[in-house]
Amino acid sequence: MPLSWRLSTFYFAYFAYGGAMVAYFPLYLAGRGLHAAEIAWVLALPQIARIFAPPAWGWLADRLGAQRAIVAFSCAVSAACFAVLPYTGSTGAMMWLIGSMSLLSAAALPLVESITLASPAGRGGNYGPIRVWGSLGFIAAVLAGGAWLDFRPADTVPMALAATSLAAFLFALTLPRGHIHPREGHARLELGPAARALLGAGFFMAFGHGSLYGFLTLHLEGAGYSGKLIGVLWTLGVLAEIVVFLVLPRLFRHALSAILIASLWCAVIRFLALGWGAGQLWILVLAQLLHAATFGSFHAASVAAVHRVFPEAAQARGQTLFSGITYGAGGAAGMLAAGWAWQAAGPEMAFSLAALAAAVGLILAYPLKRAGY
Repeated sequence: MPLSWRLSTFYFAYFAYGGAMVAYFPLYLAGRGLHAAEIAWVLALPQIARIFAPPAWGWLADRLGAQRAIVAFSCAVSAACFAVLPYTGSTGAMMWLIGSMSLLSAAALPLVESITLASPAGRGGNYGPIRVWGSLGFIAAVLAGGAWLDFRPADTVPMALAATSLAAFLFALTLPRGHIHPREGHARLELGPAARALLGAGFFMAFGHGSLYGFLTLHLEGAGYSGKLIGVLWTLGVLAEIVVFLVLPRLFRHALSAILIASLWCAVIRFLALGWGAGQLWILVLAQLLHAATFGSFHAASVAAVHRVFPEAAQARGQTLFSGITYGAGGAAGMLAAGWAWQAAGPEMAFSLAALAAAVGLILAYPLKRAGY
C-alpha cells in the first residue's frame, strides 16, 4: 500500500475516534450519573495531559527513533482504556482511568504529523490531501454515531471508542519508522524568535477556540436554534475545513506566515460574528465557513512551519511541543476563561474574549513574516 494511503487510513481512523469522543462521550458520562462539573473535569483531562505529556514523548521519539512504536502504543492504550471503562465502579476510578490514558496517549497525533511531514508523501502541499481523511473520519463518526444512538443506548459509546482506537492501532503498525538521533536527542531544544512567534500565535488561536468548542452549542441553544440545525452548523464547519485540505497544494504556494496571519484575521471576525450575530442564521453560516481558515489553513500552515522552524533532529519534539502549548495549554486556558466570561457577562463577552485572543496571536505572528517564513 502506498505511504500516502497508509497515512490517510490512520488519520481517518484516529479522527473517527475523535469525532465519537467529542460528540457522544459526554452523553455516556451523563448516562453514568455524572453531573455537569464532573463531566467538565473528565473532558478537560485529555487537554491538561496534552500540556505535559507530548514533549516528553517527543523527546523519547527523537532519542530512539520510536515514532511509529509510540503512536501504536498510544492507540493501544486508548483501546484498552475504553474497553475497561464500563467496568469502573466510581467517578473517581473513571477519572483516574481517563487521566492515565490521556498521559499515555497524548503524543499520537503530533508524532504522526511529524512522520507525515518528514515523508515524501506528505511534504509541502501534499499534506492536505492526506490530512483531509481525518476530517472525513470525523464526519463519518458523528453521522454514524447519531444514527446508531437512535436505536442503541449511550452505554455502547465506549465500545465504539475502543473499536476506532483499535483500528487506529492497526493502521499505526503500517507507518514508517522514525530516525534515531542519539546526540541530538539529548540536546536542549533552543527556541529562536521564529519558534517563539509560532508557539505564541498558536497558543492564542487555541485560546480563542476554547469559547467555540466549549460553549458554541450552548450559545446557539440559548438563541433558539434546534439541535438538528446546530448539528448542521457544526458539520458545515468541518466541510469547509475539508475544502481547505483539498486545495492545500495551491494554498501552500503562498508564504506560511501569510497563511497564518490571514487565518488569525479570519478568527477575529469569526468570533465576533458568533458572539454578536447569533440571531441571524446567515451570519452563523458565514462564521462557520470561516472554520476553513481558523482551523483548516491555520493548522496545516502551523505544522508545516514547525517542520521548517525546528531542526531535523528535533522534529518530533517540535510537533509535540507545539501541540502541548497550543491545543493543550491554550485550549484549556481558553475554555476556562470562556467559562468565567460567560458567567460574568454572557456569551457575547466570552466570544469577544476569543476575538481578543486571536488579535494577540495576530500580533505575535508578524515576526514570522519578517523572518521570511
